[in-house]
Amino acid sequence: MKYNLPKINLILIAVSCVIIVLGFFLMAGEPSGATQYNPDIFSTRRITVGPMISLFGFVLMIVAILFRKRK
Repeated sequence: MKYNLPKINLILIAVSCVIIVLGFFLMAGEPSGATQYNPDIFSTRRITVGPMISLFGFVLMIVAILFRKRK
């Protein structure tokens, strides 16, 4: 099967997808409900680290799609 992108691009796309999922996983957690307040919703991991990792994954995805090997 022939793909339009080289193998290195597909590997970079797969890595960036894993990084994006990791960032969303770090943002997930126990919610704050109507009956109880969970102060963990404002933790550094959920409001800073997770989104930054996801943003890095999205930027890497753009780079992975546009990457060309020099000849």
